[in-house]
Amino acid sequence: MKLSFFALGWRTLWRDVRSGELRLLILAVTLAVAALTAVGFFADRLQGGLQRDARQLLGGDAVISSDNKPPAAFEERARALGLQVVHTLGFPTMARASDTQGGAAKLVALKTVEAGYPLRGTLRISQSPDTPDTPTRDIPAPGQAWVDAALLDAIGIQVGDTLLLGDSQLKVGSILVTEPDRGGGFMNFAPRVMVNEADIAATGLIQPASRLSYRMAVAGPEAAVKTYVEWADDQVKNGVRGVRVESLESGSPEMSQTLDRANKFLSLVALLAALLSAVAVALAARAFAANHLDDCAMLRVLGLSQRTIASAYAFEFALVGLFASLLGVAVGFGVHYLFVALLAGLVSATLPAASIWPALLGIGMGLTLLMAFGLPPVLQLAQVPALRVIRRDVGNLRPASLSVLAIGVAGFAALLLTVSSDLTLGLIAVGGFAGAVLVFAGLGWLAVKLLRKAVNESTAPRWLVLATRQISARPMYTVVQVSALSVGLLALVLLVLLRTDLIASWRKATPPDAPNRFVINVMPEQSDAFQKALVDKGVTKFDWFPMIRGRLVAVNDKAVSPDDYTEDRAKRLVDREFNISHSAKNPQHNLIVDGRWTEEEAGAISVEEGIAKALNLKLGDTLRFDVGGVQTEAKITSLRKVDWGSMRANFFVMFPVSTLKDVPSTYMGAFKAPETKGFDNSLVREFPNITNVDMSSTINQVQRVLDQVIRAVEFLFGFTLAAGLVVLFAAVTATREDRAREFAIMRAVGAGSSLLRQVQRTELAGVGLLAGFLASIVAAAVGWALARFVFEFDWTVQLWVPLVGALAGAVLALAAGWWGLRDVLRRPVVETLRRAGS
Repeated sequence: MKLSFFALGWRTLWRDVRSGELRLLILAVTLAVAALTAVGFFADRLQGGLQRDARQLLGGDAVISSDNKPPAAFEERARALGLQVVHTLGFPTMARASDTQGGAAKLVALKTVEAGYPLRGTLRISQSPDTPDTPTRDIPAPGQAWVDAALLDAIGIQVGDTLLLGDSQLKVGSILVTEPDRGGGFMNFAPRVMVNEADIAATGLIQPASRLSYRMAVAGPEAAVKTYVEWADDQVKNGVRGVRVESLESGSPEMSQTLDRANKFLSLVALLAALLSAVAVALAARAFAANHLDDCAMLRVLGLSQRTIASAYAFEFALVGLFASLLGVAVGFGVHYLFVALLAGLVSATLPAASIWPALLGIGMGLTLLMAFGLPPVLQLAQVPALRVIRRDVGNLRPASLSVLAIGVAGFAALLLTVSSDLTLGLIAVGGFAGAVLVFAGLGWLAVKLLRKAVNESTAPRWLVLATRQISARPMYTVVQVSALSVGLLALVLLVLLRTDLIASWRKATPPDAPNRFVINVMPEQSDAFQKALVDKGVTKFDWFPMIRGRLVAVNDKAVSPDDYTEDRAKRLVDREFNISHSAKNPQHNLIVDGRWTEEEAGAISVEEGIAKALNLKLGDTLRFDVGGVQTEAKITSLRKVDWGSMRANFFVMFPVSTLKDVPSTYMGAFKAPETKGFDNSLVREFPNITNVDMSSTINQVQRVLDQVIRAVEFLFGFTLAAGLVVLFAAVTATREDRAREFAIMRAVGAGSSLLRQVQRTELAGVGLLAGFLASIVAAAVGWALARFVFEFDWTVQLWVPLVGALAGAVLALAAGWWGLRDVLRRPVVETLRRAGS
């Protein structure tokens, strides 16, 4: 018989499609590719949008920022290169309405601008909160101020009214709607007031102790900007202190961090879907190969070579993989638009078009998935001897060779690590599942060995004895089934834990009672009166700490400077003043991770672990600070873990004492303000020197972002849930024909349907219980690793997880068995035995 592999491949493909034998393979590959490409398209468009908007977020092609006016050399160099230059100045201050309009005051982020601002991006303004905004290339005219709408509501004024800033009275000219280089710094959460640079001197607000932020934006040809940035970086490295060259990451870390966290969650769910699909493909391909053993034996009898048969099935699987991959790419492309919609407000709906790379990666992933896990058992069909036509006991499938399996798994793992958004995330997910398979196989084999000894056949019920024999008679099948079920349940349990525990831990960073007000600049003589005022106004829970500004000048009697460090963060920390405090008791929201906090210990300090790592500090080091001209030394006795996103009062350095003598300080507080109308205004009237920062809108924004990310994760969870159910179905039905043959023999010798039904249910429930228990334990371990090393959450495993996981495994295994094996007991005995012998 002469037949090309091409013709044979087409014939077998058409026959297998009509019979439905490829349905499970196509579904598994489609789910994996759809989940991965949906995240891939979203991340690709998001990255393109960030690169497109980077210059607008900076207000220029590059920005030089400093706490003092930048040296003249920076502007001179920029103009020499033909770059445009614009200066801005920002600092926090209090703005208020006139006495005739109530005299309400509010902390604002004041910004002065000059002609040409912004160099990149566009300002948008409106004349009232209810009218559409319009773009403008103008800036506030002298004598005018453009303000956020929130300020108008806070102090009860309108466009056209007078706004008092220091010694000046300015007219509110427009409402500021969009400011491209707003950034996300602490003070930028306050309402913005933008004025012309010509008006700032008359306000009298700039004093020697004022905390100013100078920004010099430059823009021009790309080559000139690159040259300038390199020159500016060299200047900073060579000793120009207090100057920073800003990038997108430093200018908008909050947005980058939030989107990065969201992408990690989505990538994790997509990785789980791909890993589950790999298991489903392996099981379905082995069942496919088992069903084609007799066909291949007949082809060998008709004279076809092993090479032709192998090439035909490889061709068939390549076409199936390509079709399923293209289908998955199409589904993923459509699904990524839902991510954009679910994350509306967090990402722009006008993101640039996606590139071709996510589609190519998806197709590569689908083909690799099918070739690595599906093709090895199918290629064994070419080795089926012709003798199988008369002897059914020869030519059965063997386990895939370790070399073939290792190459396939390595290629698949490499692709998974490529598409994961974080190497640590990819290693934990892929490595965790690889290790889990080995653990499941080992414990499954041990359980099978112990099961036969644990059941006393002379006293146990007949259905239990038969179920035990069914399980122990095929130990390898049972181990494979337990391992596959465990892997499927592992992903499902892990996702449930992510939803209920990890995301809940994320929300704890901003709980409903989180402080939404920060008050600073409270004088020591006002401390008792201010705390009493808070209590009188209904605030009973608040953080209250002294705040000291100090600069680190020496470590272990050795003077320090930015030149002693290579990392930019370390240089900035040494070049600025620290926020320092003291308290006899360690703050409850700070965790001691090393050393010991001893109350009222003189000459001791506690350091935040992040800054200790950045500055290479350790327990026992002696630090010297310059606090208002007073030198203070202390030894590090403990390291604290501080959650800077907790909206609580936190400090880099704390002295474990109740008082510090001869050290100038003010007080700060953090609390949740009551809903009482006029609370902030009355507080400012009673203590006019304080600075009151309202963080309500920021907290609300953070929680809205969390809700959006969670909705996106839950949507993608549907893909992984479907992949998990496919694995369960494939695992349970992998031995369907063997079960049918064994049950037919039992029925032929007198076993009733009710007894066999009990046997089947007992076997499925037992395997499901074991798989669910093992999966829950491993899921808890993998979940802890993800929480600790990827998402940086504190997570405690609940003791009920293994019990609930075992019960869920039994229920899902029974459900999958009912769906996949429901015809086994209904099929006539004669038909089953005739099919087995044909």
